[in-house]
Amino acid sequence: MDRDYDLILVGTGFASSFFLSAYLDRCRADERILVLERGHRDSHAWQLQHRQPASTDHRSTFVNRHRRKQWFYTPALGGGSNCWWAVTPRFMPNDFALHSTYGVGVDWPLTYDGLEPFYGRAEDLMAVSGPADGSPQPRSTPYPQPPHRFSQPDELLKKAYPELFFHQPTARARQATAHRPACCASGVCHLCPIDAKFTVLNEMGHLYTDPRVTLVLGATVQHVETSGGTARGVGYRKGGAEIQARGQLVALGANALFNPHILLRSGLDHPLLGKALHEQVSVTATIDLDGVDNFSGSTSITGHGYMLYDGPHRAQRAGCLIETWNVPSLRLERGKWRQRLVLKFMFEDLPDPRNHVRLYPDDPTRPETVYRNHSGYAQRGIDALADILPDLLRPLPVENVDLNPLPTATENHILGTVPMGGDPQRSIVDRHLIHHQVRNLLVLGGSAFPTSSPANPTLTLSALSLWAADHLFGS
Repeated sequence: MDRDYDLILVGTGFASSFFLSAYLDRCRADERILVLERGHRDSHAWQLQHRQPASTDHRSTFVNRHRRKQWFYTPALGGGSNCWWAVTPRFMPNDFALHSTYGVGVDWPLTYDGLEPFYGRAEDLMAVSGPADGSPQPRSTPYPQPPHRFSQPDELLKKAYPELFFHQPTARARQATAHRPACCASGVCHLCPIDAKFTVLNEMGHLYTDPRVTLVLGATVQHVETSGGTARGVGYRKGGAEIQARGQLVALGANALFNPHILLRSGLDHPLLGKALHEQVSVTATIDLDGVDNFSGSTSITGHGYMLYDGPHRAQRAGCLIETWNVPSLRLERGKWRQRLVLKFMFEDLPDPRNHVRLYPDDPTRPETVYRNHSGYAQRGIDALADILPDLLRPLPVENVDLNPLPTATENHILGTVPMGGDPQRSIVDRHLIHHQVRNLLVLGGSAFPTSSPANPTLTLSALSLWAADHLFGS
């Protein structure tokens, strides 16, 4: 039996690290915190040398029943921050009230206004670069860093859609921070060669050297020990040994595959546990331009278009966030090398209980994913795009449009499986991410999302971790 701890925290990705940051700001000087991480400390230099973000192969940790649908994550200190693209939009207010506004999906048990201050705190911690000329979402504070430079097509879209097209908010630094240089627009952001994007390693590594924190790497959590409706600790495996650790508070900050897996292994059954595994669905379009050069922006993705995001159409088909890509995709035509624009269309998806995580029958120590398909709601959004595009692109001098209607295999956003809500019959955690039945157990991260959004989820799940920690201390 390991020693007693005030807090046992599982994982070191965004959800865990932002929770730990807020927790350390408020807890006692003699607090005892155990952090358990499955992966290892793979430095940025190691990642570049080996051309991969982690030394642990994620494919060995779970079983994917349907190979055409990929679920990718990074088992290492810092989790997904090692490989993310650092895209940090906020959700729109109606994303939290999808059912009451449009009659589809479910409402979240919190509002945009309630989470707004925590969005600002998360942006400050990441030193997010964002638009200086307003925002599609209400804001109480400006972005910490100025926006990246637009490309020429971005400028034309901004002129045509001044209230619907903005610089992309991103944690790829526009200006150097104390720990990161400014983005060099290399376009290989999954493994930034100069370490310019925010990661847990480069901006939050100090959390794991705090004297109150005991970090154990190579530790695979098996279950939460409960009795009498109270979490007593966790069981984990390290180096072939089975270890028990006692704790007053347990917080699961693994992803939406492993949070439900741990709960299933703990006997904390619920009809919704592991169900509704989902993420955004995206398609791309390649546009050849007549006389307008591209790829002069100062980062890999420069613009965000909200023209198809919110509105009455969401009652019938998915909302969509548009990205303008600045990673060179050259035309093989003399004099027209840079006259091309790649757009990515990110559609929300309605969760489907048929897509789920369960215990792998041949080896219950691993989860298995079962994925049927994305929703008809998302597909209707994709299907409508071909008719919408000509008018949408009217501000640009278009020669040709090549729309690829086939969704990408993954957006690397693993959501759902432990939904939040106010009704214990229809949700597993409450609005502060506390388990309805085990009140000293928190389940952090994207697994708590009751619906997705067209926007990338990382900033929202980081803000939720700050929100959850703030509630613990009575704020």
